Amino acid sequence: MVYAAYQINSTNFPPARIATFAHLLNVILPMLIIGAAILLLIMLLWGAFTRITSGGNPENLAKSQKIMTYAILGLVLVILSFLFVKLISTVFKIAAPI
Repeated sequence: MVYAAYQINSTNFPPARIATFAHLLNVILPMLIIGAAILLLIMLLWGAFTRITSGGNPENLAKSQKIMTYAILGLVLVILSFLFVKLISTVFKIAAPI
């Protein structure tokens, strides 16, 4: 008899092997940075769309300015956090994530 289920064993799918916090950061930080970059692009496009469709309304212009300002500030925060992690890993001689 043939079963439709696939046999999963540790040779096909090895278990997660995250031994240190630095290794965990090495896995998670690149995904977070890519996610932040995608979110930045979406927010900038949303702010630009709001600005274009504002029709000269000062409230909508201020709203679009606020959206794009916070998007840029978010990017700066992500870059500074990346540099902070690099600085701490260099100062304390920790295996640098990323």
